Amino acid sequence: MKKLGHLNRDIARILAGMGHTDSIVIADCGLPIPPGVECIDLSIALGTPSFADTLASVLADFQCERAVFAEECRQHNPAVQQLAERLAGAGATLDWVSHESFKQRCAAARAVIRTGECTPYANVILHSGVIF
Repeated sequence: MKKLGHLNRDIARILAGMGHTDSIVIADCGLPIPPGVECIDLSIALGTPSFADTLASVLADFQCERAVFAEECRQHNPAVQQLAERLAGAGATLDWVSHESFKQRCAAARAVIRTGECTPYANVILHSGVIF
């Protein structure tokens, strides 16, 4: 049994297979999943697991170089904006795009991790960095 990193085998598999600039999405329970993109569905109830908890768990096991958020979250979800600012403080480049553009960009992701989050625009596209 694993001692470190993700216990969720699907998340662990995706993270282990990612290369530089590959992307993964952490999404609220309402974000549409593009056809052909794997969905790792963690949702068990509204709000559980939360976007913030899932993001923290992934970032503990993932080198993030760039993060993409919907511009709309700045006005409608200050908690997510604060999480974005923490990512920037940790060295990730932030991109802010329209929600429509965000949804289109999700089609290039390796997977979407669907949370139980039920606040607006609680979504991020994380792009893989390198650890060397």
